[in-house]
Amino acid sequence: MTRVAIIQGHPSSHSRHFCHALADAYAQGAAEGGHQVRVVPVADLDFPLLRSKSDWEGALPSPAIAEAQQALAWAEHLVIIYPLWLGGMPALLKGFMEQAFRPAFMTGGEGPKASWKTALRGRSSRIIITMGMPVFAYRWYFGAYSLRSLKRSILSLVGIGPNRHTLVGMIEGMSDAKRKAWLSTMRKLGAKAR
Repeated sequence: MTRVAIIQGHPSSHSRHFCHALADAYAQGAAEGGHQVRVVPVADLDFPLLRSKSDWEGALPSPAIAEAQQALAWAEHLVIIYPLWLGGMPALLKGFMEQAFRPAFMTGGEGPKASWKTALRGRSSRIIITMGMPVFAYRWYFGAYSLRSLKRSILSLVGIGPNRHTLVGMIEGMSDAKRKAWLSTMRKLGAKAR
């Protein structure tokens, strides 16, 4: 049994998108596989954007961020789902990451000289990105920048790994059969907590 935290990074809380369906399918598969699941719906959280280094290093997180940090600390496997917007993750998700991965949380409160890898070391992740373009264009022409940045500059930095990924392209014109196939894939990944 694995403890799984799903970070739903789609910035819309008022309407459902394919990111929501993928997250639901993953959660369903994980539950059926005997894993425990918690979902962090970033669009529903109330938190300010950080505007200074002192806010990032010293200010207390909002109650919503503190609760999300508890889910991150509880989890053994993180699933991060978001749509590709302007070549990267939506600003709301980036703001959440800045809030959640503050130094005090990442060091386990051990002070500024403690290793950043102490708090989340040993966890794995699955990054799921949806996009309107073909996946090969994102990989080869755009260099999968958002994915590489998230893996290297955030997750690996704080000790999370391995960091696997799933890229879902051409979602606007995707057939119902293809959508069902992706949902089935998510259920299978969830059942394995991978």
